[in-house]
Amino acid sequence: MDVLRRQAHYFGPELAKTAYQRGLAVTKPDGSTQPIPITATPVILDAAEIKRRALLSAKLASATLKMARAVLAGADPGRLLGALSPLERTLAERTWQESRKLVTTRVDYFVSGDRPWALEVNATIPAMQGYSDIAARTFIEVVARHLRYPEKGLASLLTLNGSNALALYRALLDGYAAERDGKMPDTVALLCRKNDAQVTELRWLCERFREFGADADIVHPEDVSGEDTFTVKGKAYDLVYRHLFVRRLEQSPAPWVEDFLGTVPGKKAVFLNPPASQVEVKTTFALLSQALTEPALAEEAGLTPEELEAVRAAVPWTRPFRHGPGTGPAGEKVDDIVARVSQEPARFVLKRAWDYGGKAVFLGRSVGTVPYEERVKGAYGESMSWAELCTRAATDPQGGGFVVQEVVDTQPEDHLLCGQNQVLPTSFFVDYSAYASVGIAKQPSWGGVCRGSMSEIVNIVGGGGVLPLITTEVAAKLLLAWKAI
Repeated sequence: MDVLRRQAHYFGPELAKTAYQRGLAVTKPDGSTQPIPITATPVILDAAEIKRRALLSAKLASATLKMARAVLAGADPGRLLGALSPLERTLAERTWQESRKLVTTRVDYFVSGDRPWALEVNATIPAMQGYSDIAARTFIEVVARHLRYPEKGLASLLTLNGSNALALYRALLDGYAAERDGKMPDTVALLCRKNDAQVTELRWLCERFREFGADADIVHPEDVSGEDTFTVKGKAYDLVYRHLFVRRLEQSPAPWVEDFLGTVPGKKAVFLNPPASQVEVKTTFALLSQALTEPALAEEAGLTPEELEAVRAAVPWTRPFRHGPGTGPAGEKVDDIVARVSQEPARFVLKRAWDYGGKAVFLGRSVGTVPYEERVKGAYGESMSWAELCTRAATDPQGGGFVVQEVVDTQPEDHLLCGQNQVLPTSFFVDYSAYASVGIAKQPSWGGVCRGSMSEIVNIVGGGGVLPLITTEVAAKLLLAWKAI
Protein backbone atom coordinates (compact mmCIF):
# COMPACT_ATOMS: atom_id res chain seq x y z
CA MET A 1 0.00 0.00 0.00
CA ASP A 2 2.91 2.35 0.68
CA VAL A 3 4.25 1.75 -2.83
CA LEU A 4 0.83 2.32 -4.35
CA ARG A 5 0.38 5.60 -2.50
CA ARG A 6 3.75 6.85 -3.73
CA GLN A 7 3.19 5.72 -7.32
CA ALA A 8 -0.53 6.44 -7.73
CA HIS A 9 -0.09 9.79 -9.46
CA TYR A 10 1.78 7.96 -12.25
CA PHE A 11 -0.69 5.14 -12.92
CA GLY A 12 -3.95 6.52 -11.45
CA PRO A 13 -5.22 8.47 -14.49
CA GLU A 14 -4.63 5.44 -16.75
CA LEU A 15 -6.44 3.25 -14.22
CA ALA A 16 -9.48 5.55 -14.24
CA LYS A 17 -9.50 5.92 -18.03
CA THR A 18 -9.22 2.21 -18.76
CA ALA A 19 -11.82 1.21 -16.15
CA TYR A 20 -14.29 3.69 -17.62
CA GLN A 21 -13.64 2.44 -21.15
CA ARG A 22 -14.30 -1.11 -20.01
CA GLY A 23 -17.64 -0.22 -18.45
CA LEU A 24 -17.13 1.06 -14.90
CA ALA A 25 -19.83 3.66 -15.45
CA VAL A 26 -23.44 4.59 -14.75
CA THR A 27 -25.66 5.07 -17.79
CA LYS A 28 -28.11 7.98 -17.70
CA PRO A 29 -31.63 7.84 -19.18
CA ASP A 30 -30.46 9.67 -22.31
CA GLY A 31 -27.81 7.01 -22.94
CA SER A 32 -24.80 9.08 -21.88
CA THR A 33 -22.45 7.61 -19.29
CA GLN A 34 -20.77 8.87 -16.15
CA PRO A 35 -17.62 7.21 -14.80
CA ILE A 36 -17.79 5.37 -11.51
CA PRO A 37 -14.67 6.47 -9.63
CA ILE A 38 -12.04 3.85 -8.86
CA THR A 39 -9.35 3.98 -6.20
CA ALA A 40 -5.63 3.41 -6.63
CA THR A 41 -5.70 1.91 -3.15
CA PRO A 42 -7.35 -1.54 -3.17
CA VAL A 43 -8.81 -3.75 -0.48
CA ILE A 44 -6.34 -6.61 0.07
CA LEU A 45 -7.54 -9.86 1.65
CA ASP A 46 -6.30 -13.42 1.91
CA ALA A 47 -8.03 -15.69 -0.58
CA ALA A 48 -9.11 -17.86 2.34
CA GLU A 49 -10.91 -14.90 3.96
CA ILE A 50 -12.67 -14.03 0.70
CA LYS A 51 -13.83 -17.64 0.49
CA ARG A 52 -14.93 -17.63 4.13
CA ARG A 53 -17.09 -14.57 3.59
CA ALA A 54 -18.62 -16.12 0.48
CA LEU A 55 -19.53 -19.28 2.41
CA LEU A 56 -20.92 -17.17 5.25
CA SER A 57 -23.04 -15.32 2.70
CA ALA A 58 -24.30 -18.62 1.27
CA LYS A 59 -25.62 -19.61 4.70
CA LEU A 60 -27.21 -16.20 5.29
CA ALA A 61 -28.82 -16.13 1.84
CA SER A 62 -30.17 -19.67 2.29
CA ALA A 63 -31.58 -18.76 5.70
CA THR A 64 -33.19 -15.61 4.30
CA LEU A 65 -34.90 -17.55 1.50
CA LYS A 66 -36.18 -20.08 4.03
CA MET A 67 -37.53 -17.32 6.27
CA ALA A 68 -39.34 -15.66 3.37
CA ARG A 69 -40.93 -18.97 2.39
CA ALA A 70 -42.01 -19.61 5.99
CA VAL A 71 -43.69 -16.21 6.26
CA LEU A 72 -45.52 -16.60 2.95
CA ALA A 73 -46.71 -20.06 3.96
CA GLY A 74 -47.80 -18.84 7.39
CA ALA A 75 -50.74 -16.99 8.86
CA ASP A 76 -49.57 -13.48 7.95
CA PRO A 77 -47.97 -13.38 4.48
CA GLY A 78 -48.96 -9.72 4.28
CA ARG A 79 -45.94 -8.88 6.46
CA LEU A 80 -43.87 -9.29 3.32
CA LEU A 81 -46.37 -9.05 0.48
CA GLY A 82 -47.73 -5.77 1.83
CA ALA A 83 -44.37 -4.12 1.19
CA LEU A 84 -44.39 -4.90 -2.53
CA SER A 85 -45.71 -3.06 -5.56
CA PRO A 86 -48.75 -4.61 -7.31
CA LEU A 87 -46.76 -6.50 -9.94
CA GLU A 88 -44.05 -7.51 -7.46
CA ARG A 89 -46.77 -8.96 -5.24
CA THR A 90 -48.44 -10.78 -8.12
CA LEU A 91 -45.17 -12.38 -9.18
CA ALA A 92 -44.22 -13.26 -5.62
CA GLU A 93 -47.56 -14.99 -5.08
CA ARG A 94 -47.17 -16.92 -8.33
CA THR A 95 -43.57 -18.03 -7.85
CA TRP A 96 -42.56 -18.24 -4.19
CA GLN A 97 -43.38 -21.92 -3.79
CA GLU A 98 -41.23 -22.90 -6.78
CA SER A 99 -38.44 -20.39 -6.09
CA ARG A 100 -35.88 -22.65 -4.45
CA LYS A 101 -32.89 -21.54 -6.53
CA LEU A 102 -31.31 -18.11 -6.39
CA VAL A 103 -28.36 -18.45 -8.73
CA THR A 104 -26.82 -15.22 -7.44
CA THR A 105 -27.31 -13.25 -4.23
CA ARG A 106 -25.21 -10.56 -2.57
CA VAL A 107 -24.81 -9.90 1.14
CA ASP A 108 -23.62 -6.40 2.04
CA TYR A 109 -21.38 -6.01 5.07
CA PHE A 110 -19.64 -3.37 7.12
CA VAL A 111 -16.42 -4.67 8.63
CA SER A 112 -15.76 -3.63 12.21
CA GLY A 113 -12.27 -4.60 13.27
CA ASP A 114 -11.84 -7.86 11.39
CA ARG A 115 -15.48 -8.92 11.77
CA PRO A 116 -17.92 -8.55 8.87
CA TRP A 117 -21.43 -7.58 9.95
CA ALA A 118 -24.19 -8.29 7.42
CA LEU A 119 -26.46 -5.30 6.79
CA GLU A 120 -28.85 -6.84 4.25
CA VAL A 121 -29.31 -9.53 1.61
CA ASN A 122 -29.78 -8.56 -2.05
CA ALA A 123 -31.83 -11.02 -4.08
CA THR A 124 -33.72 -8.99 -6.71
CA ILE A 125 -30.78 -7.69 -8.77
CA PRO A 126 -27.61 -8.51 -6.82
CA ALA A 127 -25.44 -6.74 -9.35
CA MET A 128 -21.80 -5.58 -9.59
CA GLN A 129 -20.23 -8.89 -10.60
CA GLY A 130 -19.08 -7.07 -13.73
CA TYR A 131 -18.10 -3.85 -11.99
CA SER A 132 -16.02 -5.77 -9.45
CA ASP A 133 -14.18 -7.67 -12.18
CA ILE A 134 -13.56 -4.52 -14.21
CA ALA A 135 -12.07 -2.79 -11.18
CA ALA A 136 -9.86 -5.70 -10.10
CA ARG A 137 -8.72 -6.69 -13.59
CA THR A 138 -7.91 -3.13 -14.63
CA PHE A 139 -6.07 -2.45 -11.39
CA ILE A 140 -3.95 -5.59 -11.73
CA GLU A 141 -3.10 -4.94 -15.39
CA VAL A 142 -2.36 -1.22 -15.06
CA VAL A 143 -0.34 -1.54 -11.85
CA ALA A 144 1.53 -4.63 -13.09
CA ARG A 145 2.60 -2.86 -16.27
CA HIS A 146 3.62 0.21 -14.31
CA LEU A 147 5.75 -2.03 -12.07
CA ARG A 148 7.16 -3.83 -15.14
CA TYR A 149 5.64 -7.15 -14.21
CA PRO A 150 6.29 -9.71 -17.01
CA GLU A 151 3.52 -9.38 -19.59
CA LYS A 152 3.28 -13.13 -20.05
CA GLY A 153 2.48 -13.50 -16.34
CA LEU A 154 -0.56 -11.20 -16.33
CA ALA A 155 -3.04 -13.95 -17.22
CA SER A 156 -1.96 -16.07 -14.26
CA LEU A 157 -2.26 -13.06 -11.94
CA LEU A 158 -5.84 -12.48 -13.10
CA THR A 159 -6.69 -16.15 -12.67
CA LEU A 160 -5.17 -16.11 -9.20
CA ASN A 161 -7.38 -13.19 -8.21
CA GLY A 162 -10.61 -14.88 -9.36
CA SER A 163 -13.60 -13.66 -11.34
CA ASN A 164 -17.19 -13.03 -10.27
CA ALA A 165 -18.29 -13.10 -13.91
CA LEU A 166 -16.91 -16.63 -14.22
CA ALA A 167 -18.57 -17.66 -10.94
CA LEU A 168 -21.90 -16.30 -12.20
CA TYR A 169 -21.51 -18.15 -15.49
CA ARG A 170 -20.74 -21.43 -13.76
CA ALA A 171 -23.68 -21.01 -11.39
CA LEU A 172 -25.99 -20.42 -14.35
CA LEU A 173 -24.66 -23.48 -16.17
CA ASP A 174 -24.96 -25.70 -13.09
CA GLY A 175 -28.51 -24.50 -12.49
CA TYR A 176 -29.42 -25.05 -16.12
CA ALA A 177 -27.95 -28.55 -16.15
CA ALA A 178 -30.03 -29.46 -13.09
CA GLU A 179 -33.20 -28.37 -14.89
CA ARG A 180 -32.37 -29.93 -18.27
CA ASP A 181 -30.96 -33.37 -17.40
CA GLY A 182 -27.34 -32.37 -17.56
CA LYS A 183 -27.52 -30.46 -20.83
CA MET A 184 -25.81 -27.12 -21.42
CA PRO A 185 -27.55 -24.07 -22.96
CA ASP A 186 -26.75 -23.14 -26.54
CA THR A 187 -27.94 -19.55 -26.17
CA VAL A 188 -28.03 -17.10 -23.24
CA ALA A 189 -30.03 -13.87 -22.99
CA LEU A 190 -29.17 -11.08 -20.57
CA LEU A 191 -32.49 -9.29 -20.09
CA CYS A 192 -32.46 -5.59 -19.17
CA ARG A 193 -33.98 -2.22 -20.05
CA LYS A 194 -32.55 -0.15 -22.84
CA ASN A 195 -30.21 2.39 -21.24
CA ASP A 196 -30.34 0.55 -17.94
CA ALA A 197 -28.19 2.39 -15.41
CA GLN A 198 -25.84 -0.61 -15.32
CA VAL A 199 -25.92 -1.59 -18.99
CA THR A 200 -22.15 -1.15 -19.35
CA GLU A 201 -21.68 -3.78 -16.67
CA LEU A 202 -24.02 -6.10 -18.57
CA ARG A 203 -22.03 -5.56 -21.76
CA TRP A 204 -18.93 -6.62 -19.88
CA LEU A 205 -20.70 -9.74 -18.58
CA CYS A 206 -22.00 -10.53 -22.06
CA GLU A 207 -18.48 -10.28 -23.50
CA ARG A 208 -17.12 -12.55 -20.77
CA PHE A 209 -19.90 -15.11 -21.33
CA ARG A 210 -18.95 -15.18 -25.01
CA GLU A 211 -15.30 -15.71 -24.08
CA PHE A 212 -16.40 -18.62 -21.89
CA GLY A 213 -18.12 -20.18 -24.89
CA ALA A 214 -21.73 -19.00 -24.68
CA ASP A 215 -23.77 -17.57 -27.55
CA ALA A 216 -24.85 -14.63 -25.38
CA ASP A 217 -26.74 -11.41 -26.18
CA ILE A 218 -28.25 -8.47 -24.33
CA VAL A 219 -32.01 -8.30 -24.99
CA HIS A 220 -34.81 -5.94 -23.97
CA PRO A 221 -38.36 -6.62 -22.75
CA GLU A 222 -40.16 -4.94 -25.65
CA ASP A 223 -38.35 -7.19 -28.16
CA VAL A 224 -39.25 -10.55 -26.59
CA SER A 225 -41.96 -12.82 -28.03
CA GLY A 226 -42.55 -16.49 -28.83
CA GLU A 227 -45.30 -19.07 -28.51
CA ASP A 228 -43.12 -21.84 -27.08
CA THR A 229 -39.70 -20.21 -26.73
CA PHE A 230 -38.09 -17.02 -25.44
CA THR A 231 -37.44 -15.41 -28.81
CA VAL A 232 -35.87 -12.08 -29.78
CA LYS A 233 -35.70 -11.06 -33.44
CA GLY A 234 -36.10 -14.64 -34.57
CA LYS A 235 -33.47 -16.09 -32.20
CA ALA A 236 -34.56 -18.47 -29.44
CA TYR A 237 -32.74 -18.45 -26.10
CA ASP A 238 -32.33 -21.43 -23.77
CA LEU A 239 -31.26 -19.55 -20.64
CA VAL A 240 -32.29 -16.09 -19.42
CA TYR A 241 -30.37 -14.00 -16.91
CA ARG A 242 -32.61 -11.23 -15.60
CA HIS A 243 -31.25 -7.79 -14.80
CA LEU A 244 -34.60 -6.03 -14.66
CA PHE A 245 -36.46 -4.49 -11.74
CA VAL A 246 -40.11 -5.51 -11.73
CA ARG A 247 -41.08 -1.93 -10.93
CA ARG A 248 -39.57 -0.86 -14.26
CA LEU A 249 -42.09 -3.15 -15.97
CA GLU A 250 -44.86 -1.32 -14.16
CA GLN A 251 -43.55 1.92 -15.61
CA SER A 252 -43.15 0.46 -19.12
CA PRO A 253 -45.41 -2.62 -19.30
CA ALA A 254 -44.24 -5.65 -21.27
CA PRO A 255 -47.01 -8.27 -20.86
CA TRP A 256 -45.05 -11.11 -22.46
CA VAL A 257 -42.12 -10.66 -20.09
CA GLU A 258 -44.39 -10.17 -17.08
CA ASP A 259 -46.00 -13.53 -17.81
CA PHE A 260 -42.60 -15.14 -18.38
CA LEU A 261 -41.33 -13.94 -14.99
CA GLY A 262 -44.32 -15.60 -13.36
CA THR A 263 -43.09 -19.14 -14.09
CA VAL A 264 -40.06 -20.49 -12.23
CA PRO A 265 -37.72 -22.02 -13.31
CA GLY A 266 -39.35 -21.27 -16.66
CA LYS A 267 -40.97 -23.20 -19.47
CA LYS A 268 -40.07 -21.17 -22.56
CA ALA A 269 -36.52 -20.81 -21.24
CA VAL A 270 -34.71 -21.65 -18.01
CA PHE A 271 -34.84 -18.73 -15.61
CA LEU A 272 -32.78 -19.02 -12.42
CA ASN A 273 -32.82 -15.57 -10.81
CA PRO A 274 -36.49 -14.79 -10.21
CA PRO A 275 -37.50 -11.34 -8.91
CA ALA A 276 -37.47 -12.53 -5.29
CA SER A 277 -38.61 -9.27 -3.71
CA GLN A 278 -39.99 -11.11 -0.68
CA VAL A 279 -36.48 -12.36 0.11
CA GLU A 280 -34.90 -8.92 -0.08
CA VAL A 281 -37.53 -7.10 1.99
CA LYS A 282 -35.65 -6.08 5.13
CA THR A 283 -38.42 -7.45 7.34
CA THR A 284 -37.24 -10.92 6.30
CA PHE A 285 -33.72 -10.07 7.43
CA ALA A 286 -35.08 -8.69 10.72
CA LEU A 287 -36.90 -11.96 11.35
CA LEU A 288 -33.60 -13.83 10.96
CA SER A 289 -32.17 -11.78 13.81
CA GLN A 290 -35.33 -12.31 15.84
CA ALA A 291 -35.08 -16.08 15.31
CA LEU A 292 -31.98 -16.13 17.53
CA THR A 293 -34.17 -15.39 20.56
CA GLU A 294 -37.33 -17.15 19.35
CA PRO A 295 -36.61 -20.85 18.71
CA ALA A 296 -40.13 -21.40 17.38
CA LEU A 297 -39.50 -18.89 14.60
CA ALA A 298 -36.23 -20.60 13.67
CA GLU A 299 -37.97 -23.99 13.66
CA GLU A 300 -40.84 -22.69 11.55
CA ALA A 301 -38.36 -21.49 8.92
CA GLY A 302 -36.39 -24.74 9.07
CA LEU A 303 -33.10 -23.01 9.81
CA THR A 304 -30.17 -25.37 10.29
CA PRO A 305 -27.71 -25.05 13.21
CA GLU A 306 -25.10 -23.84 10.70
CA GLU A 307 -27.43 -21.15 9.37
CA LEU A 308 -28.34 -20.00 12.87
CA GLU A 309 -24.67 -19.82 13.78
CA ALA A 310 -24.04 -17.67 10.69
CA VAL A 311 -26.84 -15.33 11.78
CA ARG A 312 -25.43 -15.20 15.31
CA ALA A 313 -21.93 -14.47 14.05
CA ALA A 314 -22.71 -11.86 11.42
CA VAL A 315 -26.17 -10.27 11.74
CA PRO A 316 -26.45 -7.22 14.01
CA TRP A 317 -29.55 -6.90 16.16
CA THR A 318 -32.39 -6.10 13.72
CA ARG A 319 -36.14 -5.96 14.33
CA PRO A 320 -39.36 -4.87 12.62
CA PHE A 321 -39.87 -1.31 13.88
CA ARG A 322 -43.25 -1.17 15.53
CA HIS A 323 -44.68 -0.53 18.97
CA GLY A 324 -44.69 -3.47 21.33
CA PRO A 325 -42.48 -5.54 23.62
CA GLY A 326 -39.43 -7.43 22.43
CA THR A 327 -35.85 -8.39 23.11
CA GLY A 328 -33.17 -5.71 23.00
CA PRO A 329 -29.64 -5.84 21.57
CA ALA A 330 -28.17 -7.34 24.75
CA GLY A 331 -30.95 -9.91 25.12
CA GLU A 332 -32.80 -7.79 27.67
CA LYS A 333 -36.58 -7.53 27.76
CA VAL A 334 -37.90 -4.28 26.28
CA ASP A 335 -41.40 -2.98 26.99
CA ASP A 336 -41.62 -1.01 23.74
CA ILE A 337 -39.12 -1.24 20.89
CA VAL A 338 -39.97 2.20 19.50
CA ALA A 339 -39.53 3.94 22.86
CA ARG A 340 -36.19 2.22 23.39
CA VAL A 341 -34.86 3.25 19.98
CA SER A 342 -36.12 6.83 20.46
CA GLN A 343 -34.08 7.16 23.64
CA GLU A 344 -30.76 6.07 22.17
CA PRO A 345 -30.31 7.56 18.68
CA ALA A 346 -26.55 7.05 18.49
CA ARG A 347 -27.03 3.30 18.68
CA PHE A 348 -29.56 2.67 15.92
CA VAL A 349 -30.39 3.06 12.24
CA LEU A 350 -33.89 3.00 10.70
CA LYS A 351 -34.42 1.51 7.23
CA ARG A 352 -37.58 1.32 5.17
CA ALA A 353 -38.28 -2.36 4.69
CA TRP A 354 -38.62 -2.13 0.91
CA ASP A 355 -36.82 0.63 -0.90
CA TYR A 356 -33.92 1.14 -3.32
CA GLY A 357 -30.77 3.23 -3.17
CA GLY A 358 -30.70 3.96 0.55
CA LYS A 359 -33.10 6.93 0.24
CA ALA A 360 -35.06 6.01 3.39
CA VAL A 361 -32.17 5.04 5.67
CA PHE A 362 -31.78 7.19 8.77
CA LEU A 363 -28.77 7.08 11.08
CA GLY A 364 -29.61 8.24 14.58
CA ARG A 365 -26.10 9.55 15.14
CA SER A 366 -26.38 11.77 12.06
CA VAL A 367 -29.23 13.85 13.51
CA GLY A 368 -28.58 17.54 12.85
CA THR A 369 -26.40 16.95 9.81
CA VAL A 370 -27.28 18.01 6.27
CA PRO A 371 -27.65 14.40 4.98
CA TYR A 372 -30.08 13.57 7.81
CA GLU A 373 -32.17 16.66 7.14
CA GLU A 374 -32.25 15.99 3.40
CA ARG A 375 -33.38 12.40 3.88
CA VAL A 376 -36.08 13.26 6.41
CA LYS A 377 -37.44 16.07 4.25
CA GLY A 378 -37.29 13.81 1.21
CA ALA A 379 -39.35 11.17 3.00
CA TYR A 380 -41.79 13.32 4.96
CA GLY A 381 -41.52 16.87 3.65
CA GLU A 382 -40.42 18.45 6.92
CA SER A 383 -37.66 18.46 9.50
CA MET A 384 -37.97 16.07 12.42
CA SER A 385 -36.06 15.25 15.56
CA TRP A 386 -35.04 11.63 16.06
CA ALA A 387 -37.94 11.02 18.45
CA GLU A 388 -40.40 12.56 15.98
CA LEU A 389 -38.98 10.46 13.17
CA CYS A 390 -39.31 7.29 15.26
CA THR A 391 -42.94 8.10 16.03
CA ARG A 392 -43.70 8.68 12.36
CA ALA A 393 -41.77 5.68 11.06
CA ALA A 394 -43.36 3.27 13.54
CA THR A 395 -46.78 3.74 11.93
CA ASP A 396 -45.73 4.40 8.32
CA PRO A 397 -47.03 1.50 6.18
CA GLN A 398 -45.27 2.52 2.94
CA GLY A 399 -42.87 -0.12 1.69
CA GLY A 400 -43.83 -2.45 4.52
CA GLY A 401 -42.88 0.03 7.23
CA PHE A 402 -39.42 0.17 8.78
CA VAL A 403 -36.90 -2.06 10.46
CA VAL A 404 -34.42 -0.95 13.10
CA GLN A 405 -30.85 -2.19 13.25
CA GLU A 406 -28.10 -1.69 15.76
CA VAL A 407 -25.54 0.47 14.00
CA VAL A 408 -22.25 -1.16 13.04
CA ASP A 409 -19.36 0.99 14.17
CA THR A 410 -17.16 1.63 11.17
CA GLN A 411 -14.63 4.36 10.54
CA PRO A 412 -13.71 6.14 7.29
CA GLU A 413 -10.50 5.07 5.59
CA ASP A 414 -7.95 7.11 3.66
CA HIS A 415 -7.90 6.25 -0.03
CA LEU A 416 -6.69 7.72 -3.32
CA LEU A 417 -9.50 8.41 -5.79
CA CYS A 418 -8.54 8.37 -9.45
CA GLY A 419 -9.82 10.66 -12.18
CA GLN A 420 -8.64 10.69 -15.76
CA ASN A 421 -6.50 13.77 -15.04
CA GLN A 422 -5.65 13.57 -11.36
CA VAL A 423 -5.46 11.47 -8.19
CA LEU A 424 -7.01 12.91 -5.06
CA PRO A 425 -6.85 11.80 -1.42
CA THR A 426 -10.28 11.11 0.01
CA SER A 427 -11.89 9.66 3.12
CA PHE A 428 -14.25 6.76 2.36
CA PHE A 429 -16.59 4.57 4.34
CA VAL A 430 -15.97 1.17 2.75
CA ASP A 431 -18.34 -1.79 2.63
CA TYR A 432 -17.72 -5.36 1.55
CA SER A 433 -20.24 -7.39 -0.43
CA ALA A 434 -19.95 -11.13 -0.95
CA TYR A 435 -21.80 -13.18 -3.56
CA ALA A 436 -23.39 -16.59 -3.04
CA SER A 437 -25.75 -19.03 -4.74
CA VAL A 438 -28.70 -20.81 -3.15
CA GLY A 439 -30.09 -24.15 -4.26
CA ILE A 440 -27.45 -25.27 -6.75
CA ALA A 441 -25.34 -28.37 -6.22
CA LYS A 442 -22.01 -26.61 -5.68
CA GLN A 443 -20.99 -23.09 -4.79
CA PRO A 444 -18.82 -21.59 -7.54
CA SER A 445 -15.72 -19.62 -6.55
CA TRP A 446 -17.53 -16.41 -5.67
CA GLY A 447 -15.59 -13.37 -4.57
CA GLY A 448 -16.72 -9.95 -3.48
CA VAL A 449 -16.92 -6.27 -4.32
CA CYS A 450 -15.98 -3.22 -2.27
CA ARG A 451 -17.63 0.18 -2.49
CA GLY A 452 -16.58 3.46 -0.95
CA SER A 453 -18.55 6.57 -0.14
CA MET A 454 -18.08 9.74 1.85
CA SER A 455 -21.45 8.88 3.43
CA GLU A 456 -22.03 5.99 5.82
CA ILE A 457 -24.92 5.01 3.55
CA VAL A 458 -22.93 3.53 0.70
CA ASN A 459 -24.48 3.52 -2.77
CA ILE A 460 -22.80 3.66 -6.17
CA VAL A 461 -25.58 5.28 -8.21
CA GLY A 462 -26.03 7.90 -5.51
CA GLY A 463 -22.32 8.74 -5.49
CA GLY A 464 -19.25 6.81 -4.42
CA GLY A 465 -16.70 4.57 -6.01
CA VAL A 466 -15.40 1.03 -6.39
CA LEU A 467 -12.27 -0.21 -4.65
CA PRO A 468 -10.42 -3.04 -6.41
CA LEU A 469 -10.48 -6.24 -4.34
CA ILE A 470 -7.25 -8.20 -4.73
CA THR A 471 -5.80 -11.16 -2.89
CA THR A 472 -2.77 -11.00 -0.64
CA GLU A 473 -0.94 -13.36 -3.00
CA VAL A 474 -1.50 -11.07 -6.00
CA ALA A 475 -0.41 -8.06 -3.95
CA ALA A 476 2.75 -9.89 -2.91
CA LYS A 477 3.64 -10.70 -6.52
CA LEU A 478 3.15 -7.07 -7.54
CA LEU A 479 5.33 -5.95 -4.65
CA LEU A 480 8.08 -8.32 -5.73
CA ALA A 481 7.96 -6.79 -9.20
CA TRP A 482 8.43 -3.35 -7.68
CA LYS A 483 11.40 -4.50 -5.61
CA ALA A 484 12.98 -5.97 -8.74
CA ILE A 485 12.96 -2.64 -10.62
